[in-house]
Amino acid sequence: MSGLDPSPGAEKGLLRFLTCGSVDDGKSTLIGRLLFDAGLVLADEMETLNADSKRSAAVDGIDFALLVDGLEAEREQGITIDVAYRFFSTARRSFIVADTPGHEQYTANMATGASTADLAVLLVDARNGVVVQTRRHARICALFGVRRMVLAVNKIDLVGFDEEVFAAIVADFEAFAADLGLVSLQAIPVSARFGDNVCCRSLRTPWYQGPHLLEYLETAEIPSTTVSKPFRFPVQWVNRREADFRGLAGTVASGTIRPGDAIVVAASGRQATLSRIVTMDGDLHQAEAGDAVTLVLDEDIDAGRGDLLSEPCARPQLADQFAAHLLWIGEEALLPGRSYRMRIGTRFAPAFVSAIKYRIDVNTNARLAARTLAQNEIGVVNVACSVAVAFDRYDDIRDTGAFILIDRGSNQTVAAGMIDFALRRAGNISPQPLIVDKATRSALKSQKPAIVWFTGLSGSGKSTIANVLEQKLAARGCHSMLLDGDNIRHGLNRDLGFTAADRVENIRRAGEVARLFVEAGIVVLCAFISPFAAERRLVRSLVEEGEFIEVFVDTPLDVCAERDPKGLYARARAGQIPNFTGFDSPYERPENAEVILETRNADAESLAEFLLAELCRRGVIDV
Repeated sequence: MSGLDPSPGAEKGLLRFLTCGSVDDGKSTLIGRLLFDAGLVLADEMETLNADSKRSAAVDGIDFALLVDGLEAEREQGITIDVAYRFFSTARRSFIVADTPGHEQYTANMATGASTADLAVLLVDARNGVVVQTRRHARICALFGVRRMVLAVNKIDLVGFDEEVFAAIVADFEAFAADLGLVSLQAIPVSARFGDNVCCRSLRTPWYQGPHLLEYLETAEIPSTTVSKPFRFPVQWVNRREADFRGLAGTVASGTIRPGDAIVVAASGRQATLSRIVTMDGDLHQAEAGDAVTLVLDEDIDAGRGDLLSEPCARPQLADQFAAHLLWIGEEALLPGRSYRMRIGTRFAPAFVSAIKYRIDVNTNARLAARTLAQNEIGVVNVACSVAVAFDRYDDIRDTGAFILIDRGSNQTVAAGMIDFALRRAGNISPQPLIVDKATRSALKSQKPAIVWFTGLSGSGKSTIANVLEQKLAARGCHSMLLDGDNIRHGLNRDLGFTAADRVENIRRAGEVARLFVEAGIVVLCAFISPFAAERRLVRSLVEEGEFIEVFVDTPLDVCAERDPKGLYARARAGQIPNFTGFDSPYERPENAEVILETRNADAESLAEFLLAELCRRGVIDV
C-alpha cells in the first residue's frame, strides 16, 4: 500500500495526530526527539530535561520520553499511562499530538486519543515486528475513523539498519491492514533515540527514499473539517443569565450557523429561527464547529439539555435501535440484555446491547461468533435504547455518532461505541396509544399495582413464601399473579441456560412481563434468584417510583444447602451443575432492599403475614 505523495502545496492548518503501538516501542521518545530536533524545546524545559535525564536510568544521555511522560507513576515505571497532549508548531503547520499508552490495560486511554485524531503514527519495535497490541491499536484507530497512518519502524539501529527487516515488517502490516479502510499508509524506518529519519534524512538508511517523519506530518493531507458538514449543536444547558433571557448553551459539533438561519430540534421536530449567537465577549455573526456559544432563538420552543439542534434540511437520524462497533473496556464482561446508561452527545438514556453480531479477532480480522465481549475486545453489536435518540453515522460526523456506555452500579465507563446505522425495525415500530390506562385498570380492582420481587439463593424459601402470600392476597379479594423462576424457564425462557449472559436475559424478559402485569393493575409476585444487582435495578427502572418492592430472602448458603429441596446443592458439589449460584457463580446481595426476611427462625406463614402487613402499609392493598 503506498502513501500519499506529500506535496509543497498540501493543505496547511492544524493536524491532530496520535502516537500508538505496543509498550516500549518508543512512542514518548519519538515525540520528545521530534520536539527536540525541530528546535521546539524551550531553554527552561531543556534544563529540566537534562536534570531529569541524569536521574533517570532509562537511557544514557538525554531521555527524550520525559518531555511527554508527565505523571510521576509514568516516570517511575518508564511507561505512559495517561494520554499526554502537546501542542507545537513549525513554519509549515500546527500540531496537537496525543502520546497514548501501550499497555493493554490502558486501551481506553489510547481510544481517547484516537477519537479526535486525524492521523496515527503507529510504532513498531524493529526487533519484535508486528505484535498483538500493534494490531489492536491499528484496528482501534480505524474504528475511530483514523484512516491515515504512519508505520514508524522504530529502533532500526538495533537491527543494524537492515532493509530486509524493515521490508518484512511493512509487508506483514500491509497484509493485516488490507481491510482497515486506510486512505494512506506511509512506512518510515526511524531511530527515535538517535533521530534517524525523525526530522532529517538518515545517511544510515540510504535504501529509504521516502520523507522523514516531520516532513510527512507537515505535508500530509488533512481530512475535511467538521465545519463543512451539516450543522449539529448538542445542548449542554439552558442559559438564564437574566430574568428575561433564555439561551441554549453548548459547543457546535459540526457545521456553521448564523443569525437568521432556521434550526430544528431533532427529537421533536420543533423549528425556530436563530436570533443571536452570544458569548462572554459579545455577540458573533457566525459560529462554527468547535465554538462554545449560547444560541438565542426567536421563540421559546421546548428544548433543553440533551437535545440536538440541526438545520431543517439536513437532520440527523432518530431511532431507538442501531448497529454499532463497540470497544469494550469494562473489567467485567459485556452481558447482552444488561441495562447501562448511554451517553450520546449531551444526552443520557438507558440502553442495552440486544445482540452481539460478531467479535473481531485483532490478529486475523476474522469475524467470530460471541455471546459476550471481554475487556479490550471489539465487536459489532445491536443497541436498543429506552427512547429514540438523535444521531449521525460515526463515519459522517464523529461527535454525534459516538457514544459511551456507563455501568449503573459503579458509574464507570465500560464501552465506547461508534454508530454504523439505524436498524430498520426501529423505524417500523411505534408505540400504540391505549385508551384504557393503568390507573383505570387499578381502580377497577381497588388496588395499587406493584412488583414484589423475591430474591435470594436457591432453597432460601422465595417460592414458598410467595405462594403463601398469594393465598392471603386471594383471600382478601386482591388480583395477583405469581411468576416463579422455574415455571418461567419451562415456557417463555426455555431457550435460556445458566451462563451469566443467559441469567441476564432471563431476568430482562421476566421484568418485561412483570411490567405488563403492573400496567394491568395487578400485584405481581416474582420469585427469582436474580443474582445480579444490575438486573434487579433494571426491573425497578421499568415501573414508577414505589411500584417495585425488593424482598431479600436472607438465608445463608449453608442453610440453603442443608435444606436442598431439589437436590441441586448435592449435584453442584459433585460438579454436575456448572454456573450454580453460590458455588461457581456469584450472588450479589441487595444493598437497599425494601424488605429483608430472615428465614432461619421464622416459618413461611409468619413471613407472608409480615409481608401482607407491609403491602397494606405501603398502600398496595387496603387495610
